[in-house]
Amino acid sequence: MITQDSIEALKARLDIVDVVGSYVELKKAGANYKVPCPFHDEKSASFVVSPAKQIYHCFGCGAGGDSIKFVMEYEKLNYPEALEKLASTYNFSLSYSDSKSPKVRSGIMEKIDAWYRYLFTKNPQVISYIKERGIYENSIEKFGIGYAPDSNATISYIKSQLFNMNEAIEMGIVGSENSRTFARFIERITFPIHSANGTIVGFGGRTITGHQAKYVNSPETPYFNKSRLLYAYHHAKQSIHKTKEVIITEGYLDVIMLHQAGFTNAVATLGTALTPEHLPLLRKGEPKIIMAYDGDKAGRAAALKASKLLSAGGFNGGVVIFLDGMDPADMVKNGAVEELSTMFREPQPFIEFVLDEILSLYNLSDPKARELCMQDAIAYLKTLSPMLQEEYKSYLASRFGVSPSLIKITNQINTNQNTHFIDKNRHKDMWELSLIKTVLESPEFIDQILDVLDPSLLKFHSLEFSLALSGEFSHPELMAIAVDEQIKALKDEEALKAELISFLMKHYEREYKKVNVRSDISFEQKAFYIRKFKGKIALLKRGELVTFKS
Repeated sequence: MITQDSIEALKARLDIVDVVGSYVELKKAGANYKVPCPFHDEKSASFVVSPAKQIYHCFGCGAGGDSIKFVMEYEKLNYPEALEKLASTYNFSLSYSDSKSPKVRSGIMEKIDAWYRYLFTKNPQVISYIKERGIYENSIEKFGIGYAPDSNATISYIKSQLFNMNEAIEMGIVGSENSRTFARFIERITFPIHSANGTIVGFGGRTITGHQAKYVNSPETPYFNKSRLLYAYHHAKQSIHKTKEVIITEGYLDVIMLHQAGFTNAVATLGTALTPEHLPLLRKGEPKIIMAYDGDKAGRAAALKASKLLSAGGFNGGVVIFLDGMDPADMVKNGAVEELSTMFREPQPFIEFVLDEILSLYNLSDPKARELCMQDAIAYLKTLSPMLQEEYKSYLASRFGVSPSLIKITNQINTNQNTHFIDKNRHKDMWELSLIKTVLESPEFIDQILDVLDPSLLKFHSLEFSLALSGEFSHPELMAIAVDEQIKALKDEEALKAELISFLMKHYEREYKKVNVRSDISFEQKAFYIRKFKGKIALLKRGELVTFKS
């Protein structure tokens, strides 16, 4: 775990303008900088970066935070990954509090990758194979395609470069058994596999000399977990964020050819089915998921498993099955890009695909098999929300040729719904906003304000005032106030006192008028309140603040 002291030291080194400016072109606007928001489509510049506050805020979509939050959102990284990305960029050494924390890496993976890429350029056989598959030079460069030689050559290279053999073993470049070391990748075309932040964490390899396994991947390491990684995600993530759509294929060549054809939101699983561990990565940005799988038995089984997982997880999207032995790479090579585009625009929705596949697994002419099939389909529907269960009862009934009333599903109430509404068109009271900004910038005034003012007295911004008092400074509403140059904070105690007196004078004069016309209280109560409010008004006229509860 990264130590808190280390995090704070890194934050002190960061400048929000430098960090954000390395991703988007900032333009000076008064004391701040503005740019069209990189997190949603817009023409006007509603994204504000404040060097004084070291935060950003978008007045359009509400996105906001500090340098670390920006890198998390833009690069699609989690918090530790963003810290390590920034530390690497700014040449800062993070400290860790436990032995399990990531070690400082020597760059061996990048050096081996560069060597593989060099060997590729010297091997006519692999160059010929790659070009026969329709892969262009720029794709070879973009995806870092390389070549791993025989085991002895790899071991000799590692020793000649004085690389640490134990690190090579730990990183999965080399294996060890009975004191014997051997290369993991032997006479294979190599495909470097990156983490979401672009660091090489492993390799995939395709044989060209007839090894039993056509494809192999790096073994599991502290850095490489094939159940969490997606091939080429670091290349695709910006396109995924922009298009709100991701295409998941089964192979490296499918991804490379799809990118080459303009489908730059394509990724692939690493020789394994989609797993629950992939879902957090896929949920970033909430894109539509398109599963592009082969039409053979294994491909359909993988698509069925993935569709069950994704539909139960609430993901939107569908399945494209490639028939007649074709795959996405073949279609791109054959020039069928428009046909591919149509297929990706019109995938079969996950739920329909799952129900159709379940039905295909049974002999529906056998009454007992029909019953088992129905039970299987209903069991699947129960993994969905009650609304979707009801919606797809009719679909299932029509496929079975029975009445929807025969499909009995016990609905469960979903209690995890949490909707947050922000009314962007509500009235903005500049005096109240100025008071809130004063609290944000000069917290030493809080006690003085609370002595005479309660949040409930604010007619339009009592929520933001309460948030400021509680220290919820990362709340989007407060960040919007903090970066808004039209809202001016009160800088000294005398100015604050004068503003509070003016506000309270109006408040108590309103209360005095209201109590005068009340008919729901006794004469004695009315007299008490009149005396109370007249007394407060008199003190305020003399320039004295009065406590709220007196």
